[in-house]
Amino acid sequence: MVVLKTTKELQLMSEACKLSAQALKIGGAAVEPGITTREIDHIIKKFITSQGATPSFLNYGGFPASACISINDVVIHGIPSARKIVEGDIVSIDVGAYYNGYHGDNAATFAAGKVSAEAEKLMEATENSLYLAIKAAQPGARIGDIGNTVQTYIESMGFAVVRKFVGHGVGAKLHEDPEVPNYGTAGHGIRLLPGMTIAIEPMVNISGEDVKVLGDGWTTVTKSGSLAAHFEHTIAITENGPVIMTKA
Repeated sequence: MVVLKTTKELQLMSEACKLSAQALKIGGAAVEPGITTREIDHIIKKFITSQGATPSFLNYGGFPASACISINDVVIHGIPSARKIVEGDIVSIDVGAYYNGYHGDNAATFAAGKVSAEAEKLMEATENSLYLAIKAAQPGARIGDIGNTVQTYIESMGFAVVRKFVGHGVGAKLHEDPEVPNYGTAGHGIRLLPGMTIAIEPMVNISGEDVKVLGDGWTTVTKSGSLAAHFEHTIAITENGPVIMTKA
């Protein structure tokens, strides 16, 4: 069931989203050669808890950390570890905070030092697709308009949209209806209504849409071995258009 939030509920949720955005910004600033992904996770958790909030991902479905930190060919759900980041890595951080009874959820991919031109192009295209999708999320539009916007743009750039995993509604629960695919047909799917809050999150591979989940049950990698990028914002659909809630 799609949940429509009242103005008061959106105000409460905005605080969780702001904390999520700040946590992502702090985590991204820590990305540099030599640091471990576990250390970045520690930094993120310390910030979220210092604000009186709870990391949304910690123990969610058994996930063992406060943030998903995914490097290079890891698309999503990378488990923080002793793995040190090296020059040229691209590092996707996905993080949420639970506060005031609501969740915020956001992600971005960061460069560790100088990265390849192809990696830069991938990151730029994925981020651009997110903002194009947000622009398409107008009241009265349909879910398919969001997915079609991402798919059309990404494929025009020569990259592939991941289809196995999708965006989602977000609010009192971390994952609510509706699902928000990054592919689809314009004019199809449920209608976007004021009061809906959704997480739009393009996941893009350089080569091939197929992914596989490793033996830990979480880490999801590209089947092609190519690089992947991931960007996400929580937005609210309002009568005046989409509003990005996860702004630092």
